[in-house]
Amino acid sequence: MAAVMVVVGPAAHAAHAAPSAADVQRQIDAAWEKLEPVIEQYNKVRSDLAANQRRSAELNRRIEPLGKTVEASRTRVQEIVTGYYKQERSLSTFNALLSRGSAPTALGDQLALVNQVTNSEQRQINRLSAQQASYDADKEKVDALIAVQQRQQAQLAARKKAIDAEIKRLDALHRQIAATEKAAAAKAAADAAAARAATAAQSAATATSTSPITSSSSLFIGGKCPAVPITGSGGVAAKTACKQIGKPYVWAADGPDSFDCSGLTQYAWASAGVQLTHYTGAQWTEGVAVSKANLRTGDLVFFYADHHHMGIYVGNGLIVHAPHTGDVVRMAQMANMPYSGARRPG
Repeated sequence: MAAVMVVVGPAAHAAHAAPSAADVQRQIDAAWEKLEPVIEQYNKVRSDLAANQRRSAELNRRIEPLGKTVEASRTRVQEIVTGYYKQERSLSTFNALLSRGSAPTALGDQLALVNQVTNSEQRQINRLSAQQASYDADKEKVDALIAVQQRQQAQLAARKKAIDAEIKRLDALHRQIAATEKAAAAKAAADAAAARAATAAQSAATATSTSPITSSSSLFIGGKCPAVPITGSGGVAAKTACKQIGKPYVWAADGPDSFDCSGLTQYAWASAGVQLTHYTGAQWTEGVAVSKANLRTGDLVFFYADHHHMGIYVGNGLIVHAPHTGDVVRMAQMANMPYSGARRPG
């Protein structure tokens, strides 16, 4: 992962002015563009690990009763063998039969009985061997999964360390422009509060409706969200996304109080009864491809060539998305972003 550094120090000469707020913001945006794919890869590894843990639990569920069956079979075979050798029909019994001149039929019956016991023992041993082989095969699967999980845990730790370092770097960059943007930040906070208040005020009245939320906050473009309300699951998902406007971006968060980009879309579509994976790459495959000309409210829209950022379409060329650290969930013009495709869940 490439590190992005901005060194801002005292001017060595009057002609070398400190970088402007716009300059620093561009560098923050560039750094974030490199960081977000790493965050989404973290989400993918975490999702894969959860899937492997479920598989491991299922194998353990199967192995436990199998182990009990194997042990019971082993006990039964031992009892058969022990009982056989404790019988009075030993070699001395056969000698006695012969010495008394027993009829061939009686001797044949005794030999048949011995053969029957021997065959029974062999069948038990065969069943035990098959059960043991099945146990060993399942145990190998569990051991392999555990090894994979251990490697994934190490990858998660390394990725988290790298992500935390980049987030700290971004925070340091952001502090550099805090003084010049203090008034703007205060306004954004007021807008966010107004947006949350508007959402809360209308939430009860429109809980089962797809009618838009209206607000004068600058986080809303055009004063309402969705811009084009629709019925159905797409309308429910879009309105749920609109209700999150004003909540902060936090990487790897999936609600209800904070979100990253794929966490927001996952949360929105879950409200419509559709489960998505918390990873942009996975959500790219979890729906039907939709052309830009046929977009409708609720569709997932992706940006950049590797689809590492995404949002939810709300009509009229507008989206709701969680932009990046230091920002909040908001509406945005899709035309101002590097669109790369769309999917329709459900």
